Amino acid sequence: MGALLSLSRGIDAISKLVGLVAEYLVLLCALISAFNAMSRYFFHASSNGWLEIQWYLFAYVVLLGASYTLRNNGHVRVDLIYGNVGPAKRLWIDIFGLLVFLLPVTAYLTYLCWPFFHEAYLNGEMSLNAGGLIRWPVKLLLVLGFGLLFLQGISELIKRIGALTGQIQVDTVYEKPLQ
Repeated sequence: MGALLSLSRGIDAISKLVGLVAEYLVLLCALISAFNAMSRYFFHASSNGWLEIQWYLFAYVVLLGASYTLRNNGHVRVDLIYGNVGPAKRLWIDIFGLLVFLLPVTAYLTYLCWPFFHEAYLNGEMSLNAGGLIRWPVKLLLVLGFGLLFLQGISELIKRIGALTGQIQVDTVYEKPLQ
């Protein structure tokens, strides 16, 4: 179990690094958006390339930030049962959810997205917009995002099993979103 927990720490470190980059890219995305708006309204100039860069950055934030959110226990849960049971049962619910839902779905989506990216890369697919960008980098984000979310799911599974065996402690506290 020690080697698996080391693997989990490594995956967590990757997700943390990618998540921290995503946090700064939110700021960069906002600055590009403001620049686009100012150049369009004050100088009557615009660029599809800058708009697409903004979309690519947003794709990075969402797709690669998902693993960071999972690592930090920030995903929304269906709280029909989870909030009303103790920590051990929460661990079992998490394990069930990871094994039955998250891991199969992310593995399948990674598999489906690879040919989508690969074809775009081989063909040098470009945006149809004038001044648009190449498309394969954003399509690669699909593969990386689902792949990293799958790996983070493996890490969370390892941690839940480690918590059940008493080797580590996992925070299972979940706060319902305020509505």
